Amino acid sequence: MTMPQRFGGRGWTVGVVVVGAAAFVAAGAWWWLGRDDPNAVERMTAGDATTAWFEDVTDRSGIDFTYMRGLETNYWLPEIMGGGAAWLDYDGDGDLDLYLVQGGQIDGDAATVPGNRLYRNHGDGTFEDVTDAAGVGDRQYGMGCACGDYDNDGDIDLYVTNVGPNVLYRNDGDGTFTDVTLEAGVGDPGWGTSSAFVDYDADGDLDLFVVNYIVWSVDREQKCFAHVQDYCSPTAYDAPAPDTLYRNEGDGTFVDVSESVGLRAAFGNGLGIACGDFNLDGHVDIFVANDKTVNQLWINTGDGQFRDEALIAGCAANMHGVAEAGMGVAAVDVEGDGDLDLFMTHLRDESNTMYLNQGGMFEDITPTTGLSAPSIPFTGFGMGFADFDHDGRLDLYVANGRVGRYKPLWSQTDPYGEPNQLFRGVGAGLFEDVAPRGGVLHEPIGASRAAAFGDYDNDGDIDVVIVNSGAKVQLLRNVAGGRGNWIMFRLLDRRQRDAHGAMIRIEAGGAVRWRLAAPTYSYCASNDPRVHFGLGDSSVVDEVRVRWPSGRIESFGSMPAGRLHELREGYGRAAAMGG
Repeated sequence: MTMPQRFGGRGWTVGVVVVGAAAFVAAGAWWWLGRDDPNAVERMTAGDATTAWFEDVTDRSGIDFTYMRGLETNYWLPEIMGGGAAWLDYDGDGDLDLYLVQGGQIDGDAATVPGNRLYRNHGDGTFEDVTDAAGVGDRQYGMGCACGDYDNDGDIDLYVTNVGPNVLYRNDGDGTFTDVTLEAGVGDPGWGTSSAFVDYDADGDLDLFVVNYIVWSVDREQKCFAHVQDYCSPTAYDAPAPDTLYRNEGDGTFVDVSESVGLRAAFGNGLGIACGDFNLDGHVDIFVANDKTVNQLWINTGDGQFRDEALIAGCAANMHGVAEAGMGVAAVDVEGDGDLDLFMTHLRDESNTMYLNQGGMFEDITPTTGLSAPSIPFTGFGMGFADFDHDGRLDLYVANGRVGRYKPLWSQTDPYGEPNQLFRGVGAGLFEDVAPRGGVLHEPIGASRAAAFGDYDNDGDIDVVIVNSGAKVQLLRNVAGGRGNWIMFRLLDRRQRDAHGAMIRIEAGGAVRWRLAAPTYSYCASNDPRVHFGLGDSSVVDEVRVRWPSGRIESFGSMPAGRLHELREGYGRAAAMGG
């Protein structure tokens, strides 16, 4: 007798395994799953370099946090997907503080879960847990978070996504927060993952976009098997969840406008989000990375509506027309031409993917970037581009971690653990895998999820915090930034608020570089809202121009390197953006 079973190894296209006189496997997953080569891991290890780019300073920082998967022997899907992190200056002292989102017990007593944690930056490399005093210790099963000043009062508010109702914390400006979810009307009850504060209607206040994963409950769980029981693919549930857009009414409340603006025309298994003006028409657009379903590129028509143009724009699926397992995503100008390209992390055997923006149309150029083959053995989640070594070229950090039990194992203690990766930009849109992996000597192997990027020690280079599922968080201090000069900018709009969506262009040393000012990228993370450039040998920036979300373009002239500069809308001189 034959008996159909759902096939476990999460994300694979295998639909059934036939048990009987003969068994057949309907995809190439078993090629890797069945390997038992004790030397395979060593052969995949990147070189023998001993020069670190980052130093793990977690233990001496005072950050003591472990993301709890919950009862992972249940193999419930949420257990393998969290958690999130945010860099935010909640107390306005100029130092980035750290918020970490906790998992816990999905169907247990929430009182037994440690809850989310807020760590205040002392400015000397150490942090203090101020969660209880601040009032932000949500104890639901958490996924991610977003930061922004939604009420325009000058301080940073915090939104937390959960498997279940989300939470909005209003910053009261005195070191404390108030849970205003109910009165604000933003407690989306689904399985929220990434989210973003974004002013989609250009009315001067931040709206809120929530990415949802699948329609899930304990009752909907099922058992999936490969060689052992494991987590199911999201496609096994066949229940993609629609995303939610809340319009800010300007009075502390929001209205769900998802249906009326057209967002319910398409949806998938959403995990990542990136916001920016992808077609350069002056309106902010929204890209959603979906897991094993086609992506959405929501083009803002400027009249309060969105159209999904991912398919015709070429970023719904890869060059082969296959919907990949989209996890993290970033909007970034990798070629320096002033428009926003897209990079996404994916499941092992898919490769991570780079889409080049060519006049609002996207081309999958991954094989030509050097980012394809090195990512094949890994499952990427959080990631971010920054010029970590200040040579004037963007580098890339990718946080990896499995969602299924595959061979060979990278860790004897965590079957889902993988090494993270650092890619050095070598020019002309090319990257090379850096050794040691992740740029850290003796980096522990973990199931990494969120990666958040920011200059927490204000020394002019970009540091990284990584949330590891079922293990301690890692704080990586950049030690490579001294190889060149740098400059940073804080961009403030007319309301003196971080200008989400502004584009900044600099000329230095004969080169033009562009950056997007947006804290939302990576996976379930919020990042430093300040904009950073490495400058190589240049000690001065010859010209700085900003295209503000309002559409105004201003020049701020020449500026010295080695400093953080604050640029305010309306204080520059009118200019064209230039090429």
